[in-house]
Amino acid sequence: MLPLVITVGEPAGIGPDCIIRAWSGQKDTFEHSIIAAPANWLQERCELIDIDIPIREFDSIDEAILNTSSDAGEALICWNPLSTQDAFPVMAGCPSQRTANAVVHCIEAAANACLHGKAAALVTGPIEKAVLQSAGFKFPGHTEFLAHLSAVSMQQPDKQSDFVMMLASDQIRVALLTTHMALRDVPDALNTGTTLRCLQIVDHDLRSRFGIEAPRLALCALNPHAGEQGHFGREEIDILTPAAKQARDQGLNVSNPLPADTVFSANMRQAYDAIVCCYHDQALIPLKTLSFGEAVNITLGLPFIRTSVDHGTALDRVGAEDVSCTSLLAAIHMARQMSTNG
Repeated sequence: MLPLVITVGEPAGIGPDCIIRAWSGQKDTFEHSIIAAPANWLQERCELIDIDIPIREFDSIDEAILNTSSDAGEALICWNPLSTQDAFPVMAGCPSQRTANAVVHCIEAAANACLHGKAAALVTGPIEKAVLQSAGFKFPGHTEFLAHLSAVSMQQPDKQSDFVMMLASDQIRVALLTTHMALRDVPDALNTGTTLRCLQIVDHDLRSRFGIEAPRLALCALNPHAGEQGHFGREEIDILTPAAKQARDQGLNVSNPLPADTVFSANMRQAYDAIVCCYHDQALIPLKTLSFGEAVNITLGLPFIRTSVDHGTALDRVGAEDVSCTSLLAAIHMARQMSTNG
């Protein structure tokens, strides 16, 4: 049985808190799981929040994998992919560019473990994007970086944009046509080809990763009232509707663009397995309203399974007694479910 590999994300944020609290409360969830991080990132946080858990660190993933079985439920297994000089100390609540390269390297090592068949899935903790980018990280976020690593691994650089960000909970699934960009740039980023490809990826992964035989997809309009027949914008007429028609011609069950102010209503959303949205907040506002702390971020279209928490680093909450680990637990459970279906 291949293990899950879990990254801490920003070590100064609540990622370590969530892992420690989740293990101490539901350690069975971490069976056949490996934390890709230096053990000291977690040990220092254990001291801060006064939770003592056994942690074992290994320098190679192969050693860590062997010990996920022998130590199942007895210790948190860490695989440290960093050299000694990269494992800088962490000050809780204060991210530093000194650890930025280490954060990126842990993510890269974990992703490569999945790409090389050593892990069943990747579960990622939240990163502090501004700190990473200030240190030279050239990607808007996790999703784009993982797509890049996959493209490099497959020697197919054209595949770098061939991914979809989806967030899911028990109540709703939303997928995004565009991810992290300024709102003013969204209309220019939309086109029929990428919209069609997004619909194809969502349909494919709902079938292959979630076991849904005939996915029903809603396509969310960009403009109020779905453009009001062109009076509020032509994106629905010129881009979204043609993409939906092409998808249906290929056998996908996709709606024409639906107004965002109605498609998320209880009755309408229950008629679909996923709602494909035009931009970040169009998807995440209803998702987090319905399922804050319980949703999972999933990257579709990658050659491996990736899930993540639906929250940020919460630097001001580090060490607090009421830090919730529910999204991390949901991400772990979702990764296991998807790896079983896949």
